[in-house]
Amino acid sequence: MNGRENTEMVKPKTEDKTGHADQADKADRVADANHANHANHANHANHANHANHANHAEEAGTTPDQMPQKPKMPYQHYGSAVPLVLPDRTWPNHRTTVAPRWVSVDLRDGNQALVDPMDPERKLALFKTLVEVGFKEIEVGFPSASQTDFEFQRMIIEEGLIPDDVEIQVLVQCRDELIARTFASLEGARRAVVHFYNSTSTLQRRVVFKQDRAGIVDIALHAARLCRKLEATVPGTRIRYEYSPESFTGTEPEFAVEICEAVMDVIEPTPEHPMIVNLPATVEMYGPHVYADVIEWFGRTIRNRESLVLSVHPHNDRGTAVAAAELAVLAGAERVEGTLFGNGERTGNVDIVTLAMNLFSQGVDPELDFSDIDKVRRVAEHATRMPVHPRHPYAGDLVYTAFSGSHQDAIKKGMAAIGDRYDQWEVPYLPIDPKHTGRTYEAIIRVNSQSGKGGVAYLMDTEHGLDLPRRLQVEFSRTVQAVTEATGTEIRPAELWEVFTGTYLPDDAGIRLVGNEVTTGSGRTRVVAQLLVDGVHRTVQGVGNGPIDALVAGLRSELGIAFEVRDYSEHALTSGSGASAVAYVEAEGPGGERWWGVGMDSSILDASLAAVVSAANRAPQTAREA
Repeated sequence: MNGRENTEMVKPKTEDKTGHADQADKADRVADANHANHANHANHANHANHANHANHAEEAGTTPDQMPQKPKMPYQHYGSAVPLVLPDRTWPNHRTTVAPRWVSVDLRDGNQALVDPMDPERKLALFKTLVEVGFKEIEVGFPSASQTDFEFQRMIIEEGLIPDDVEIQVLVQCRDELIARTFASLEGARRAVVHFYNSTSTLQRRVVFKQDRAGIVDIALHAARLCRKLEATVPGTRIRYEYSPESFTGTEPEFAVEICEAVMDVIEPTPEHPMIVNLPATVEMYGPHVYADVIEWFGRTIRNRESLVLSVHPHNDRGTAVAAAELAVLAGAERVEGTLFGNGERTGNVDIVTLAMNLFSQGVDPELDFSDIDKVRRVAEHATRMPVHPRHPYAGDLVYTAFSGSHQDAIKKGMAAIGDRYDQWEVPYLPIDPKHTGRTYEAIIRVNSQSGKGGVAYLMDTEHGLDLPRRLQVEFSRTVQAVTEATGTEIRPAELWEVFTGTYLPDDAGIRLVGNEVTTGSGRTRVVAQLLVDGVHRTVQGVGNGPIDALVAGLRSELGIAFEVRDYSEHALTSGSGASAVAYVEAEGPGGERWWGVGMDSSILDASLAAVVSAANRAPQTAREA
């Protein structure tokens, strides 16, 4: 087999199948499998349908004939696509351990799908980014079909913009004049892949080309012969060939083998100079598991497998292109063609960013560098004029962000547990460390009306250095939720700080601590506090078993504010408002009601006394009337 094995289990090899009798026998087996498959589908569907109708009728007290008919989608106009059944499939037992060969088709397939195709400046910016990311094979255009593509290709060749380790690829239909112009576009290139194709599907044979199988094979063979002939026109270029039976998913698998083998006879690949056989899901017509079955069957069946590189080109019509590509690799595909972020016709090509990062998340070297994924995204958005969705895997603005309270709490605890240094990344709800894609932790948690104490506490800690006690988290999160429900949107870290200070450290507080004097003797502590109470200077004195207890006693006797301190905590601050310490006190009033006060100052003693004053300011009326 050519190239690296990219799965842990080596695929079984079979003998070459060269006889027509074998091909006919294979066709019969495929037909029998299809017949059985469709029969089973029909039986299951009919059984389920009758059972459902009977159940609904019984519940409603009517017979099925009396049931009102609800409008339905016209599903009867469609049929399942299962071209073969592979009962001895082996791909489910494989595990990907090495990245496949990646091929970017952004500049060709992706460009063809744009409302406004890329101009040379945008194309060049994207080409350079693809090189920086690490692509070694890049399909740069369709030079025979587009003058812009032709000129761009000539520019990167003539200006020496193609690195020595990067191979460009060009696409061309199986038409003489287009093939000739394609070879002209390659003059001066060190090496290139000439990717020629023609559609082989049953539908296009019947509707578009009005040709039988033999006619379709002739188209491919004529193109292959012309390519070999034109090699002499580019003597300084090392040419490799890629052939695609376009609309492979609409083609009978045995016919795809037949036409690819016929092309191979002309190209004459060897294990040292292999040919690429690309099997495109031009339209994604069946599930990824079926695609994998067909890929494995194809790899087992085609002769001279060791002289081929088996490539796939999944599209995303069913929304399962990533799954199809991953399973195809398990099934023996060695090469994957796709685009950054999945740009392409209709629902797009397979998304190589997601494929590569999926490998990364499983501990496999993706061999592409997305350590600055935002930069890659910016260039792609500039080049394509298409935004990347905020929920796009790995690259979207919100993919590392949690709004849900339970998610936030788990992330907060996970981040605290793992610390800055770790051997194995393990944080709930975060499959990878955002820093490995160039993201910071700032946006991991954002707070809205769905958030809970965990999210609020995380932001207060990471953004402002406050490690709020758990019950204070609960109390403050209720205040935050009232704000977010009133505004109907999220609250930013700066706004969160404004709510916190407005609640616990307001500038216009009724009681303000101006100064204090603390003395200790005979096991008792005396506090003399200078306060401004509604703008009037007051001196409050109290005695207790510590400064906090003494100030609480003074507030009770001098101002009539009665409460006890039930919890107290403190910690140093690394930044924030010029303070170096913060203290938290939980107060309990005469009726059992509880609330919190917060103090910040340059000393922990002054911060603790300020926290008591904060609690006094927030005391409910019942505590003031005691």
